[in-house]
Amino acid sequence: MKKKIISWIRQQVKAAKAKGIVMGLSGGIDSAVVAVLAREALGKQKLLVLFLGCHSQKQDLDDAKLVARKFGIKIKLIDLADIYDNVMKILPKAGPLALANLKPRLRMLVLYYFANKLNYLVCGTGNRSEIEVGYFTKYGDGATDILPIGGLLKKQVRALAKELKIPESIVTKPPTAGLWPGQTDEGEMGLTYNELDDILERLENKKKQVLSKEKVNKVKNMVKKSEHKREGPKICYIKESTENRAQKNLSVIRTL
Repeated sequence: MKKKIISWIRQQVKAAKAKGIVMGLSGGIDSAVVAVLAREALGKQKLLVLFLGCHSQKQDLDDAKLVARKFGIKIKLIDLADIYDNVMKILPKAGPLALANLKPRLRMLVLYYFANKLNYLVCGTGNRSEIEVGYFTKYGDGATDILPIGGLLKKQVRALAKELKIPESIVTKPPTAGLWPGQTDEGEMGLTYNELDDILERLENKKKQVLSKEKVNKVKNMVKKSEHKREGPKICYIKESTENRAQKNLSVIRTL
């Protein structure tokens, strides 16, 4: 698994004629795993790692620095708190979800700035468990060029993290997007990652579910409601032939 992902990263960078990768390091397990894999794939000279703080917890920065030190990865700190606060001053009041989602969208704005500046690819850190149920911000952390661990369930990411010798404190750290104080992924979803992985695997393999019907239906609804996040913008096609051609080239269009 490790070798395959490392090789895949190299292939994607080469195919795009890019010079390297830029990514965010949040202090969590997913970004730690991706950063180490990217470093092994390209070397530290072709990897730009950013910690994009936005009223972030100090522990997250400490954990990001811990990974950077252990694996010899240079990390650049950019604080987006003032930008976020200034944007909120000119926008009308909104609910907590709109406020929270603005943070990952600001982060992606910065990542693509550096990607354009350096001719790098933006490397995302989302895993399959989150992607399948839409647990990511559209045009935020979901807006990336490549997703090296996008095919791995959370439990597979944890196993890979141990193989890569990611610090145990980060492997066992409660996953959080850091959208607000005390926020955790499992608390927000109402499911543990172990439960989510089990349900998704059984759905895929058409096996009998063992968890409660309520939790299974919750996951099914999350998958259905988040289809728009995985499909991209809907296009109004005038002719069927145009639609067929466009579908074949959609993956190319999305990279422009």
